Amino acid sequence: MNLLQLAKSYKYILPYFLSLLISLPAFSQAIQTAPTTASPASTGAGQGGQASGAGAANNAAGNQPGNNNQQQQGTQQRAQQAADSRVERARLNAELNGRNRDTTRTTNTDSARVQLTPEEQAREAFRRKIFGYSVFANKQLDPIPDFQIATPTNYIVGPGDELKIYVYNYAESTFNVVVTKDGFISIPRAGNVYVSGRTIEEVRKILIDKFSRFMPGLIGAGGETARTKLTVALGEVRTVRVFVTGEVINPGTYELSSLSSAFNALYQAGGPNEIGSFRDVRVVRQGKVVAHLDIYDYLVNGKIDGDIRVQDNDNIIVGYYQKRAEVTGMVKRPGIYELAGQEKLGDMLRYAGGFNDKAYRGRLKIQRITSRERKILDVGEEEYNAFEMMTGDSVHVETVLDRFENIVTIEGAVMRPGDYSLDNSPSLKKLIENAAGLREDAFVGRINVLRTRQDLTIQNISLNYSDVINNVVPDLILTRLDQVIIPSKFDMAETAYVSVEGEVNNTRFSANEGRFPYTADMTLEDLLLQAGGLKESAYTTEVEVIRRKRNSIAGAANAQISEVFKFDVNRDLSLNSKVTNFQLMPFDQVTVRKSPNYVEQQTVFVEGEVLIAGPYTIINKNDKISDIIKRAGGLTELAYPEGATLLRRTLIRNLEEPVDYDQAALSERSIKSGLIVGDQPNVKEESIGIKLKNILKNPGSFEDLIVQEGDILRIPKRLETVQVTGSVLYPTTVKYGKGMNFSDYISQSGGFTPQSLRKSAYIKYPNGNVDRTRRFLFFNVYPKVEPGSEIFVPVRALPALNTQQTIATATGLLGSVMGLVVTILAFRSIR
Repeated sequence: MNLLQLAKSYKYILPYFLSLLISLPAFSQAIQTAPTTASPASTGAGQGGQASGAGAANNAAGNQPGNNNQQQQGTQQRAQQAADSRVERARLNAELNGRNRDTTRTTNTDSARVQLTPEEQAREAFRRKIFGYSVFANKQLDPIPDFQIATPTNYIVGPGDELKIYVYNYAESTFNVVVTKDGFISIPRAGNVYVSGRTIEEVRKILIDKFSRFMPGLIGAGGETARTKLTVALGEVRTVRVFVTGEVINPGTYELSSLSSAFNALYQAGGPNEIGSFRDVRVVRQGKVVAHLDIYDYLVNGKIDGDIRVQDNDNIIVGYYQKRAEVTGMVKRPGIYELAGQEKLGDMLRYAGGFNDKAYRGRLKIQRITSRERKILDVGEEEYNAFEMMTGDSVHVETVLDRFENIVTIEGAVMRPGDYSLDNSPSLKKLIENAAGLREDAFVGRINVLRTRQDLTIQNISLNYSDVINNVVPDLILTRLDQVIIPSKFDMAETAYVSVEGEVNNTRFSANEGRFPYTADMTLEDLLLQAGGLKESAYTTEVEVIRRKRNSIAGAANAQISEVFKFDVNRDLSLNSKVTNFQLMPFDQVTVRKSPNYVEQQTVFVEGEVLIAGPYTIINKNDKISDIIKRAGGLTELAYPEGATLLRRTLIRNLEEPVDYDQAALSERSIKSGLIVGDQPNVKEESIGIKLKNILKNPGSFEDLIVQEGDILRIPKRLETVQVTGSVLYPTTVKYGKGMNFSDYISQSGGFTPQSLRKSAYIKYPNGNVDRTRRFLFFNVYPKVEPGSEIFVPVRALPALNTQQTIATATGLLGSVMGLVVTILAFRSIR
């Protein structure tokens, strides 16, 4: 019972305790791994110690019989441990060198240049102009050799290299050994073999000699090849320390694999700096120069003859440049180039990729710095390969002139006008022949040749080409920039046309304005056909052709200037047999008038209190208001004829301004359809007051107006109000009362104001008529008020002052002001 209570008391602690027990193995593993991860060197040392101890034990056991297998296993274990140690060191060195290389490359990028000082930015910009610098600054280029390559037979073995020895065929065995610091490898039964400084192939031959003592078949006998084969391969390679000094971006000591070359070390150091040489990089080994590198050989040809593999303590030295020149302008690769030995201007141009397509190759301008000042040299194209360059020279390649040295031009009435070569067209006849000859419309009587002289003035040469063809005059010899112009007969003639106007279906009138090109033997029927035929409204019996009179009497007052021909044209555009095929002449004008009895349907509109409202077509030209009301069925019982109004709209044409045909057509359509489309400036709208009651009583009377197209006749309902506006105390709408006069409605609106101009009050009736107030003696006689009327009382205007009244008013005001000033001064003096 006590245990149960104890468990209940600590039930919240048990999960945490169980979690701690589960995580103890992970903590112990982390504690054991931490020192190894933090200190790879100590691990390597520990492994090395273990290897040494194991080696000692194995050596002791090797003196006893039957321990050969144990000795071989111990040797392999030591080799494996040493290899692991070298792999770890190589990995750390590679990471360190990679970080150094990335730092060097990052310094050369644009993002890092932003943080540089102005002097450093200028130095970096100058370096980028040097040919070859971009190779070392390029982050994408990584010339570090890959370890996973076939074993080079000329590879020189050194301390730290791992050798893998394979024996196969008749006898089989494998050995993994590491070259000691003293240059030996230890192989069971073969003993210690010195291999340092020897190539892989030499090591293989030495091992064959060693193993042949206890392995049969390694050496062939009796003319037969060896039955047992032995090969030597590289495992893990050693790390060598190389010094890169001189004029490089980052001089210092670099650790590389033994497979690396001198160029790899130079790449690690960032390459030559702004004064470093790209043409002579020396590799010094044990105090002697063993190789010379020409980086241009790699950049141009893709290989370097002196790029040897580096060895421990090699020194790669980059000296100063001796001769360097700059090329700018129209070359494929402008920049600064270093010249070696006896290289000339032509060699530098080849390094620059040669000329651009538009480069001027005939002569180059070279600026040279002497011991005192500058001077300029002109070098011809034939001297490029022999011209000696000096350090500091600047070569500028210009653009070819934008002109042709052998061009002639022909234009006009030839088959192929354009530009031609003077070499192939030296004369006028040859040029016309190369242009595929003259056109049929060519006017050969006078050909113009515009010649450009040496002083760039233009000379005109005119000649008759017929005389040239007939050998009457010699052929004209052409010169550069000659321009031959052969006119056309049509260019010297006025363009002939015929025109048609009036009632024809010319759908392209806005484009051709009724004009059509004249062609020979063109008839009246042909022209009407081109104009789209006759409209329905055409007056076909009176089609006129107006022709210019070309032979009238000069100076006569009644001289005839034109003649008119009239024709009766059928709807199928045929004429009668007597006048058919009437041929037109240039500039004839055909007029098709509108038929005098042809009128399109015209519509008026009736709105309001009629029996049938809507549009009504005018039947007779003299249809009147009464006729339209009669056709509409008459007025309804609610109609108020006294308020009837006739709204008439008319299209205005201003003769002083150009006609907008589109706007006019739109306005005309709106009038015909009875619509009002906004405010149109070319439409005049007026309201005509009519007395419909009198018109209906006496149809055809003087008051019965003749209707026009687009008229709108409005008959309102019976009106029962009167509107009072203007200068009254309370403008309002008053109910119409029979027997009430003008003054009564003014009184119901509050009466007149002091500013009311009573004698000018007027009334506007529903039909649009206006009646004014009349004066009789000293009394105002106001007009009669009808239902729906509008009373308006104008405001009295202030009277205009003449000059004398203005002066009198100003004088009075000035006197009042002076009096006020005198009063104030007198009051102040009394006080």
